[in-house]
Amino acid sequence: MNLYALIAQLLELALALLVAPLLTGWVNQCRAWLQNRSAPPLLQSYYTLHKLFHKDVLAAHNASSLFLAAPYIIFACMALASAIVPTLSTELVFSPAADAIALVGLFALARVFIALAGMDVGTSFGSLGARREMLVGFLAEPALLMVFFTASLISQSTSLSTIVEALAHTDFVLYPSLAFAGVAFTMVSLAENARIPVDNPTTHLELTMIHEAMILEYSGRHLALIEWAASLKLFAYSCLGIALFFPVGIPALADPASLGLALLILVSKLVLGGFLLALIETASAKMRIFRAPEFLGTAFLLAVLAMLVHMLLETGS
Repeated sequence: MNLYALIAQLLELALALLVAPLLTGWVNQCRAWLQNRSAPPLLQSYYTLHKLFHKDVLAAHNASSLFLAAPYIIFACMALASAIVPTLSTELVFSPAADAIALVGLFALARVFIALAGMDVGTSFGSLGARREMLVGFLAEPALLMVFFTASLISQSTSLSTIVEALAHTDFVLYPSLAFAGVAFTMVSLAENARIPVDNPTTHLELTMIHEAMILEYSGRHLALIEWAASLKLFAYSCLGIALFFPVGIPALADPASLGLALLILVSKLVLGGFLLALIETASAKMRIFRAPEFLGTAFLLAVLAMLVHMLLETGS
C-alpha cells in the first residue's frame, strides 16, 4: 500500500467527520423548502454540536459505566463505518478490512450499545425506544445483508472495494437485480437512519419516538457525540448507496488528480441524494410502528428477489 492510499484513507475519514453534519443540515434545508417553511441555516448542525460540546454533562445518579461509555463506542463505530466505504478511491488502507459483513456488524454493534444505554437508566421511554430500535434492526439487517449478497454475487467477493471496482471499472453491463436491490437498500436506509416513514427525526412526541426516545437522558458532550454519530450514519449509508448503485467516478488509483475529481463527483452526488431524501420524506407520511415490519419485510423480499433475478437471469453476463 503506497503513500497515496494512506492519504486517501485519511482524507476519506476527515471528509466523513466534517461533511456528515453538513449533509444533515442540507437535508433539513431541503425538507423545509419543499414544505414551504423557513429553512434553518445550513450550518445549524455545527452550531448545535458546538453548543452541546460546551455544556456540562448531567447523568442520572444510577447511570452505569456502560451509559457513559456508549456515546464514544457508537461514535467510533460510525466513524469507522464511514471510513471503510470506498467513495474517493478503491485503493485504501482499510480496503482489506472493508468487508460488507463487517460493515453490517459495525452498524449492529452501535445499535446494541445505544439500545443498552437507553435501558440502562430504567426510564419507560428509554426502554420503549430500545425495544423498537431492536425490532427495526432485527428486520433491517437481513434485508441489508441480502443487498450485499446480490452485489457480492456480481463481483464474486464480499469486499466493498472489490465490489465497487467490479461495478465501476469493468465493461458496462445492465443488471436488473441492482434495481430491486436499490429499492430495498433505500427502504432499509430510511429505517436505519430514523427517517420518515419509519421514524421522524424531528418529533418531540415520546410515544412515536424510536431513536430519540433512547437518548432523552443524554446531555452535553455525550449528546453531541450521539448526534454526530447519527449524522455519520446517514453519511455512511449515503456513500454506501453511491458506491453500490452509482459507482461512476470512483477511481481505482489514489493519485492526487483522481482524488480531486472523485471528491467533486462525490459532493455532487451527496447534494442530489440529500435532495431526493428530503423529497421522499416530504411525500411520505409517518407510519404506525406496527406497520414497520410490513415495510421492512417488503424490503427483504425485494432484496431476495434481486438475488434470484441475478442467479436466474444474469449468471454468465
